[in-house]
Amino acid sequence: MNIENNILKHYLRNCYFINGTAYAGKSTMCKMLAEKYNMIHCEENYNMDTILSVVTQELQPNINYFNTKINWQEYVSRTPDEFESWCNGNARETAGFEIAELIRRSGNGKVIVDTNIPCDILKEISDYDHVAVMLSPQSLSVEKFFDREDEEKQFLLSEIYKCPDPEKTLRNFKDCIARINSQKYYDEFLNSGFFTVIRSDPEIDTKDETLATLAKHFGLD
Repeated sequence: MNIENNILKHYLRNCYFINGTAYAGKSTMCKMLAEKYNMIHCEENYNMDTILSVVTQELQPNINYFNTKINWQEYVSRTPDEFESWCNGNARETAGFEIAELIRRSGNGKVIVDTNIPCDILKEISDYDHVAVMLSPQSLSVEKFFDREDEEKQFLLSEIYKCPDPEKTLRNFKDCIARINSQKYYDEFLNSGFFTVIRSDPEIDTKDETLATLAKHFGLD
């Protein structure tokens, strides 16, 4: 069965998406927008328990990796090539689940989504004023990746330190993060045609300014 994009766009009309690179402020902005405008907040990797109970190796091999991996040390020890391929495949496989769940949730009000749905899919299912891209330099995404007191990031760091050679594993995993936040992907986001906000200096607090910018773009005020 194939559901046409105009149907999906209609049923996703209450959904607002933020995509982009790591350490660009996506999670913070989604949280702040949800709080200020009483929106339903879908954080990154939301609904994952349900997704993992549905996926199969045949149809969603990348997502199903979470069901088949030996342990988390294996996860953080993959090569940059393996990690990049997995991330790209995972984003496309997750998109279908995300769209289905958002149709359900958006029946109860406006939804702000911290998403990894690829831009080419977002162009088909949403509108310009419902999507924003947030970008940061690669150096920020790599150097600051573990600086946040984010449960997921700190969990991964703890698993890295369980590996036989933690320093080597940390360097390798940072190479993985650098790969998926490389100039190639930065440029793809920048040239996607979507509204873009660039975070260039993490030392300057621009949260309120960025919040106002995104709210205006989304037409929330």
